[in-house]
Amino acid sequence: MGGQPRPGSSAPARTASGAMLLSGHGASRGNALGRARVRLPHALEVAEQRIPPAKIEAELERLHVAVEAARGEMHDLRQRLHGALNQEAGEFLDLHALLLDDPELLFGLDELIRSGPYSAGYALRVQRDRLAKVFDGMDDAYLKSRMDDLDHVIGRIHAFLQKRPPDVKGMAGEILICDNIAPSELAQLQAHGVVGIVTAGGSALSHSAILARSLHLPLIVNVPNVLQKVADGDVLIMDGSDGTVTINPQAPDLRDYRVRLREHAREQRELGRLRTKPSRTRDNVDIALLANAESSEDVTQAHALGAHGLGLYRTEFLFLQRNELPDEQEQFETYRDAALGMSGRPVTIRTLDLGADKADRTGLTLSNEENPALGLRGVRLSLARPKVADTQLRAILRASAYGKLRILIPMVSTREEILAVRRRLAKQAELLRAEGHEVAEHIPFGAMIEVPAAAIALESFIDLVDFLSIGTNDLVQYLLAADRNNEAVGELYSPLHPAVVRLLAHILRTGQAYNIPVAVCGEIAGDPLMTRLLLALGLTEFSLHPGTLLEVRRAVRDSDLSVLQAMAPKLLQARDRRGIERWIEKASLATA
Repeated sequence: MGGQPRPGSSAPARTASGAMLLSGHGASRGNALGRARVRLPHALEVAEQRIPPAKIEAELERLHVAVEAARGEMHDLRQRLHGALNQEAGEFLDLHALLLDDPELLFGLDELIRSGPYSAGYALRVQRDRLAKVFDGMDDAYLKSRMDDLDHVIGRIHAFLQKRPPDVKGMAGEILICDNIAPSELAQLQAHGVVGIVTAGGSALSHSAILARSLHLPLIVNVPNVLQKVADGDVLIMDGSDGTVTINPQAPDLRDYRVRLREHAREQRELGRLRTKPSRTRDNVDIALLANAESSEDVTQAHALGAHGLGLYRTEFLFLQRNELPDEQEQFETYRDAALGMSGRPVTIRTLDLGADKADRTGLTLSNEENPALGLRGVRLSLARPKVADTQLRAILRASAYGKLRILIPMVSTREEILAVRRRLAKQAELLRAEGHEVAEHIPFGAMIEVPAAAIALESFIDLVDFLSIGTNDLVQYLLAADRNNEAVGELYSPLHPAVVRLLAHILRTGQAYNIPVAVCGEIAGDPLMTRLLLALGLTEFSLHPGTLLEVRRAVRDSDLSVLQAMAPKLLQARDRRGIERWIEKASLATA
């Protein structure tokens, strides 16, 4: 779909047939053909409107009914979430539910209606603008970004005020065009037949983008002027791979689209043949492909795809969707079932990783931290809540009798943290055996490398662990001081930074020197474009989302490890992102 605009050109780009072409950032791959459904920001649609004093009480009632309807909608959607979506979308729904109960929001609205006296719709706009000024004045980028959640909630209330339910019904075969999209909306939109989403704002690294990829829903973000260029009912072709949107395509564009669909279908058939194939390079080196999981559905898929085991089982989803803590028995049954589901293959249980953008409703995490990403999270939270930690450790230990369980500790930064957890683990194992429970003799103990200090000083505690797992999502943002959810610094957040590549190489070399296995469990492990780079650095264990396992297996099978490792010195000499991108291009050609 050529015809990209020249830098500095004001003329809109066109396809070869003359159709208008818009460009953004592909956030979730896939092609879609559909009618445009344009959704303007609700706040822009409300004009000032005053009401007679006699209608104040009726207007207050109308507002309260709309708020209650929005609450009901959140609750209904929450009840329909299953599996992996429980964690990924559920936490955002929970946040939006909390906003709907915020006394400052609701009290302010009531006061505006009484004192204006304003209509409920205009009061909603005024209150939104007031709160926006508060958020804009915050120094913390993450807190600033919460305004998107507030806008989403206000938009829902406004939709019910207008006697129109949210625009999700009757959208089968449509592509949603909007300013931004909330993670909590995605599953609902897909269920109602939306085939793709294009936004004017957003980031390819946002939670919405990550969730869209899990749902295999095409998403293009950061498309300038898309709300002005696209009209309701326009026919669109969107390509989530290259981030292009074709408006009212002509016959040649439609032929190109059908060709891409056939190519995609053929690729999926080819990938399907790899389900039973080994993850082995051309020069006969076996590479372990493990799966990340957080639900029984993920475990089933990992087993079916021939994953070598679970490299990361997230336990926090048990804590995120409830007002009370899960007890030992519930956790034990969950971890036991994961072990049984993998039929003797290793299962790595990560201890509680709450904090930062994963706040719970049980009171475990702190709600008033100035910088939660650098606060009480991961292993720090477990050590600060010893009873909670002991309950989880007991559940894992009991489950160890049913399969090859491993324990992984997140957010490690010091030797003392590892020693503290190991002491608690040994004590609980002793108590369980005394109570008559079967506990495995040896449970491999590992640490996540997410904090730069842990990576740099790895030799200071590597003698205390049996394996390591690199959490690149956090490691990259901490190393580069760039929040991956902040659009303003989105370009800075990249694993293709020389510092990231060199630190990964250091961790892998240290692991090899001490004969300690090292895996990567962050997003880059599931990106087939990064596979050759990671192999060149010495990685032999990948832990990734089951949805991308076959693509990475194909990349492994198409690679010659000896050739890639011979090219590694050039990779480590790269001085900028473009240099690393050129290395990846050369590596692909060298092993093609």
